[in-house]
Amino acid sequence: MTKTIRFMETVLRDGQQSQIATRMPTADMLPILKTMDEAGYHALEMWGGATFDACLRFLNEDPWERLRLIRSEIKQAKLQMLLRGQNLLGYKNYADDVVREFVIKSIENGIDVVRVFDALNDTRNLRTSVEACKEAGGHCQTAICYTTSDFHTVDYFVNLTKEMAALGADSLCIKDMAGVLTPATGFELVSRIKDAVDLPLQVHTHATAGISEMTYLKCAEAGADIIDTCISSFSGGTSQPATESVAIALEGLGFTTGLRQDRLEKIADHFDPVRDRFRKAGTLNPKVKDTEPKSLVYQVPGGMLSNLLSQLTEQGNADKYDQVLKEVPKVRADLGYPPLVTPLSQMVGTQALMNVLSGEEYKLVPKEIKDYVKGLYGKPPVAIAPEMVQKIIGDEPVQTVRPADLLPPEMPGFAEEIKQYARSTEDVLSYAVFPQQAKDFLGRREDPFYDVPVQNVSVSLDI
Repeated sequence: MTKTIRFMETVLRDGQQSQIATRMPTADMLPILKTMDEAGYHALEMWGGATFDACLRFLNEDPWERLRLIRSEIKQAKLQMLLRGQNLLGYKNYADDVVREFVIKSIENGIDVVRVFDALNDTRNLRTSVEACKEAGGHCQTAICYTTSDFHTVDYFVNLTKEMAALGADSLCIKDMAGVLTPATGFELVSRIKDAVDLPLQVHTHATAGISEMTYLKCAEAGADIIDTCISSFSGGTSQPATESVAIALEGLGFTTGLRQDRLEKIADHFDPVRDRFRKAGTLNPKVKDTEPKSLVYQVPGGMLSNLLSQLTEQGNADKYDQVLKEVPKVRADLGYPPLVTPLSQMVGTQALMNVLSGEEYKLVPKEIKDYVKGLYGKPPVAIAPEMVQKIIGDEPVQTVRPADLLPPEMPGFAEEIKQYARSTEDVLSYAVFPQQAKDFLGRREDPFYDVPVQNVSVSLDI
C-alpha cells in the first residue's frame, strides 16, 4: 500500500531566515514563483517569522505588498505563515483586538494556512489567533514547541495536541525548532498523536544536529501527513534538509510525494546563484552550514549557538563560550523549562550570558526575565521554585490569568500614533508590531524628505 506524504517548502521563509537572516528581497523570489507553484508542493512557507521585521528594517519593503505579490503568482500551492500567537511577529503580548485584526488581514491579503505557536505551549495564548483565523475562513494549524526535559514527555505533548484540537485547530504541527527530535521519539510521538487526534499532522525540524533526515523517515513511517523541507540551495545546517534529496529517498521507499523533480531542479538552479551572492557578500556565514551535535546535548537551537558566540566574541569573551553553553540548561531549569524558541530562547541565552559574565547567578536580571517570572508571558511548563521567584522579583505578585486579559484594546491608540503616515489598517498593524521600523518605512514612503537630516546652515559674516 502506497503512503502519501506532502511537502512544505521553506526557502521563502525559514530556509532563508535560518541561513541569511531573512535578507532575501522579494525580487529574488518573483521570477521562480510560477515554477514553484508547478512543483507539487502542499504549501509554501513565505511569511511571518522574521520576514516582517526584515522587510521593514533592512530591505525597505512593505511585507504586506510582498504577500500580495506572491499570492498573485501562486494558484495551486497553499501560502503559509508562522505566527507567535499573542506575540504575533514581535516579542511581547498584544491585546486581542490587535491579534484578531492581524490574523484577519493576513488571510484577506493571501495567507491560506496560519501556523500558530506559543513559546510556553500555553494554549491560552493561542485562543484568539485560532478564533480569528477560523472567523476569516483560514486554515489554522496549531504547533507544539518540541523540547526535551524530564517534564516534556510524549504524554505531555499528546495531551497538548488534545487541548489544541479542542480549541478548534484544523491541523497540528510538531515544531522542532532546535532540531533535537530524535528518530525514535519522532516515531513514537507521531504515532501517539495520530492515534489520539483525528487531524492532519505536519512535522518541522532543522538539520542542525545532523539527524533530521532520519527523523523525517521515522515520522513518515509513523503516519505524518506533511514535512517541512528546503530546496538544496538553502538547506542543511540551521535550515531544513534538502527537498529534492528527501523526496527521492522517500519515493524510493514507496512513498508518494507529488513532487516534480524537473521543477525542483529549476528551483535550485534559480536559488543557487542567489545563495552564492549572499555568500560572497558575507551574509551567508559558513558556520550556518555546519553540523552541531552540541544542540542535542544543550537543547540549544543552532541560531542561538551562533548568536551567543557572536555576542561573546564582540565583547572579547569568546573563551567563555563553553561556560555559557553549560549555563543555559541551568537557567532553563530555574525558569521552569521553557522551550528555547523566540522570544524565550533569546531571554534564556541573555540570562545565561549575564550569569557567567557577572560571576554571580541572577545578579543582573533583564526586564523580560522579570516579566516572565511575573507570569506576563504565560504559564511556565513547570512551576518556578518560590525561592527563585523571590530571588528574581522579590515580593512582586505573580499573575495567573491569561496575560492578554490584562491588556486593554490597543488598535485605536496605534492608529492615532501613526495617522500621519498610515493609509490602511495594514500600515497600522505594521506600526503596532514594529513601531520604529514601520514609522521609518512609512515616513519614507509618504514624505520624500523624511530621511533628510536637519541641516545646520551657518552663514559667514567674513567679507
